[in-house]
Amino acid sequence: MPSEQSGGTVRRDKSLALPVAGQAGWDAVDVRAVDTVRLLAADAVQKVGNGHPGTAMSLAPLAYLLFQNVMRHDPADDQWLGRDRFVLSCGHSSLTLYIQLYLAGYGLELSDLEAYRTWGSATPGHPEHHHTGGVEITTGPLGQGLASAVGMAMAARRERGLLDPDAEAGTSPFDHHVYVIASDGDLMEGVSAEAASLAGHQELGDLTVFYDSNHISIEDDTDVAFSEDVPARFAAYGWHVQTVDWTSTGTYVEDVDALLAATKAARAETGRPSLIMLRTLIGWPAPTKQNTGKAHGSALGEDEIAATKQLLGFDPAGQFTVEDQVLAHTREVRDRGRQAHAEWEERFAAWRTANPERAALLDRLQDQRLPEGWTDALPVFPADSKGMATRAASGKVLSALAPFLPELWGGSADLAGSNNTTMDGEPSFVPTDRQTKDWKGGPYGRTLHFGIREHAMGAILNGIALQSLTRPYGGTFLTFSDYMRPAVRLAALMQLPATYIWTHDSIGLGEDGPTHQPVEHLAALRAIPGLDVVRPADANETTACWRAILEHGDRPAGLILSRQNLPVLDRGNGEYSPAEGAARGGYILADPAGGTEPEVILVATGSEVQIALDARTLLAADGLAVRVVSMPCREWFATQPLDYQDRVLPPQVRARVSVEAAIGQGWRDVVGDAGRIISLEHYGASADYQRLYTEFGITPEAVAAAARDSIADTQRAPRPGGHHQTSTPTSGGTGDRP
Repeated sequence: MPSEQSGGTVRRDKSLALPVAGQAGWDAVDVRAVDTVRLLAADAVQKVGNGHPGTAMSLAPLAYLLFQNVMRHDPADDQWLGRDRFVLSCGHSSLTLYIQLYLAGYGLELSDLEAYRTWGSATPGHPEHHHTGGVEITTGPLGQGLASAVGMAMAARRERGLLDPDAEAGTSPFDHHVYVIASDGDLMEGVSAEAASLAGHQELGDLTVFYDSNHISIEDDTDVAFSEDVPARFAAYGWHVQTVDWTSTGTYVEDVDALLAATKAARAETGRPSLIMLRTLIGWPAPTKQNTGKAHGSALGEDEIAATKQLLGFDPAGQFTVEDQVLAHTREVRDRGRQAHAEWEERFAAWRTANPERAALLDRLQDQRLPEGWTDALPVFPADSKGMATRAASGKVLSALAPFLPELWGGSADLAGSNNTTMDGEPSFVPTDRQTKDWKGGPYGRTLHFGIREHAMGAILNGIALQSLTRPYGGTFLTFSDYMRPAVRLAALMQLPATYIWTHDSIGLGEDGPTHQPVEHLAALRAIPGLDVVRPADANETTACWRAILEHGDRPAGLILSRQNLPVLDRGNGEYSPAEGAARGGYILADPAGGTEPEVILVATGSEVQIALDARTLLAADGLAVRVVSMPCREWFATQPLDYQDRVLPPQVRARVSVEAAIGQGWRDVVGDAGRIISLEHYGASADYQRLYTEFGITPEAVAAAARDSIADTQRAPRPGGHHQTSTPTSGGTGDRP
């Protein structure tokens, strides 16, 4: 145990056992640094009046061990390709990370800790990627960090396969480890179970999860709701499992050496992910609030903090105390990081020399550049009145791009044949001994199999995108996007280029009935800031939309695709505009003959564009001038210059109809007060899709009638908010009525 060594004397109360840290090489200054971490956490929460001090206090030795002894990292370059990754899945304990970033010299200073959770600070309540240097991922919603870390580990293997597949294990400059700290809450959330199951199946030996088992949540003792044997569960998943119990002797002893030994054993286990369950007492050594729910989610109080400081040998009246000797000692990790980085650079330079083509690929991927001429591979589909489902067109786009974009990879939540997410001839990403008759591949394959794990799929895509070198996609039915929503929201928050292929986009999926037919999903997804919701109208729009998605590297996109065939429009005869207009989010697909100004504008998305075109024919037969606008992505359209938006939707043309087989929420913004909304304001039914569209009034005739109503309404005084929605399940959901 550290005592009177080169680092000085430990000044703790004798009632507190010293850490067992001889093998770790800790001296008295290290112990002082760890105790400093505990008190900085307590002071930061006390100053702002809210937060989570307890976990940061009890995990101080683990976090310090990782940043000072275990991880390969360089505080001078938080984007170093060779660094180990750190994920704080229990993001509520953000001080666990912030204080280590401060001590290690990542750019945070003491003033940042003092500004914890306040406006404009670099230390928000939960860690935010892009906001604070050294933060690898935005965490907070429990389970998401752990699940995304599985994606990071998968991406690391895929990148190694792209760039250095033949190197011996541990010798490649692309080998690195992913470390996660997770809490009881993370392990309760279902998303972590899904991801852990897949991680075990994938044999992700570059992943180590530290499970802080302190048996406390906001409602205090977790025995009230959580009593399972977590290590046994993870062993059943195929993980390498170890336990380190700092309470086992009856006296709380922080056995850092046992924790270090377990960490080394986890690192040596290359064929399985590792779980290390660490039994701690939350808030230790706070004299009255340790091991209580009060230490979890609220300030300890001035008296409790003063008593804790006295136990640890600090001035009870001092605040945010960091001694010069402590800071100088912890920031020596910068020298170690610089040395590790320099040694890695030698290996990296040798790799570049030996692999010039792969080095060129790496440079392109790091710059997030698409290769020259890649768009030449995009398919162009011939006109076809019988049509093609946009899900099928998407599959053909993916297969066509496969040879040109090695960074593009993905799969489906057990729906590959329905989502058309498999690139032709590409191997599966799977351990060699887990290939099947239908799915051949290996550890460096390209086709992902998420299993029926939509929650985990969304989070794993985030982890893959966070690696920044590859572009992941994942597919399921649109109605099951609900399972993915927390991860999708985080992807938008982090501006990650993940792509969600959501097929079976409407009642058009037919016979599977209302449980599988999305109704509210488009509106719900459009409500997520930073997510592009993209619903192409035919095969060539699908190509144009895929191109636009891939050219956007700063945000996620949901590609909404049909099950049923949609006519492939003949764009060569001058009647319909080129499909490239889809990249602007909305464009004039068809205009009145002779270039006359339209009397009414029909705006539609996806499969309903053809319904709008058929309604145009009906209205034209009555001598009306009709414009049809295809609007596959309202988010893209909203970013266009105002003069372009006004050309597509002239403000003086108030007669408008929107057509979409989903709830009409949001379309009033497009159609205005005199407009009509053809929508579906109720759940669907089980029948063939043609019958459903007819029964629910989403037909050319209904659109034409709504257009006539809208034209008539332009002669009346404006009515803010438009007319009251009166559709019911029996009325067919045909939208607004006067």
